Amino acid sequence: MKKGLIAVVAIVVVLVGIGAILAGYYNSFITKSQGVDNQWAQVETQYQRRFDLIPNLVSATRGTMKQEREVFGAIAEARTRYSGAQTPGEQVEAANQMESALGRLLVVMENYPQLLSNNTVQQLMAQLEGTENRISVERRRYNDIVRDYNTSVKRVPGALFAGIFGFSEKPYFESQEGAEQTPKVDLENE
Repeated sequence: MKKGLIAVVAIVVVLVGIGAILAGYYNSFITKSQGVDNQWAQVETQYQRRFDLIPNLVSATRGTMKQEREVFGAIAEARTRYSGAQTPGEQVEAANQMESALGRLLVVMENYPQLLSNNTVQQLMAQLEGTENRISVERRRYNDIVRDYNTSVKRVPGALFAGIFGFSEKPYFESQEGAEQTPKVDLENE
């Protein structure tokens, strides 16, 4: 009877041990799978940031540059018209045009103490660079987590348990064809 009890206890201990190992692997796969999903959400967050931020920055930059370009263009045009004027009437008209352009310039300068097109373009470029760097970092982190997860799923004995529990490899983030081409930002025709 003692031997039978020892055998039953040994079988129970082995089954509990196997159950603990299976539960450990299952929980590990769940944790790593959730990590992959969470990191992909971080990548998507950065993509959403790009989609929300960049068009607004480009639009704001274009608007600032257009306003300044119009004022300075009007000043340059008035100056050219004045220097090319043949009659006093043409000179007066050009001078009035210059005064009007300078008035608009004063209004712009009152509203914008510094003319910001250079600063705005620099901010746009910094935001573009920052956004692309954030996306790159999050994609790299995603691939690192996927590598860790896939290694767990493919290694023995994890591969045996992964198949039993229905876990399979997750895809890596791969660049699209043509991603090596630099994107073009055109402030004139956007």
